[in-house]
Amino acid sequence: MADEPVELIIPGLFDSGPDHWQSHWVATRPRAVRVELGRWHEPSRDLWVAHLDRAVGRQRGPVVLVAHSLGCLAVAWWAREASAARLSKVRAALLVAPPDVDRADAHTLLQPFAPAPAGPLPFRSLLVASRNDRYVAFTRLAGLADAWGAELIDVGRLGHINAESDLGDWPQGRALLDRLVSGHSAAPIVHPAAPHPHRTTKGRDRP
Repeated sequence: MADEPVELIIPGLFDSGPDHWQSHWVATRPRAVRVELGRWHEPSRDLWVAHLDRAVGRQRGPVVLVAHSLGCLAVAWWAREASAARLSKVRAALLVAPPDVDRADAHTLLQPFAPAPAGPLPFRSLLVASRNDRYVAFTRLAGLADAWGAELIDVGRLGHINAESDLGDWPQGRALLDRLVSGHSAAPIVHPAAPHPHRTTKGRDRP
């Protein structure tokens, strides 16, 4: 369909290797496009935001943002700085496992993205959270979801939701993305261990 969005795949630190679900999606989803952010091993917030802005601007129609790890912070910073015309192209965002860039022991490569933006994102978003992510506490992810106005999706214990999590093409994530693309919200399932009021869906590492 003419208004079907392009899926902009936004990796995190060190890019997403061949076994990462993002790479599977780029290879198999016809409208998925990887965003080249540059300086994968020494990220610059300004550079990543600028490259993301150009990637959105190159698309003539709507986009869905699909970010992992530090890529989620690039999305959040871009959303604060982008023009209304650019933001109007974004139909929704899937934000998977953002790291805690504000904690005292955050990796030095993550620190340029601190502090994490606190305002609500100007588009519908799902924040996908794992309960045993070594780069961020689950409670911090719940707080980010609140701050960004995102729906929190609890996937249980999937580490950093990356190649080391052995997810293959991650069917659960595909289902979430398909709902975003179609305009439907995720059908929530309450995780039995969830101590927070967010709607959730139930279900190893490197930032």
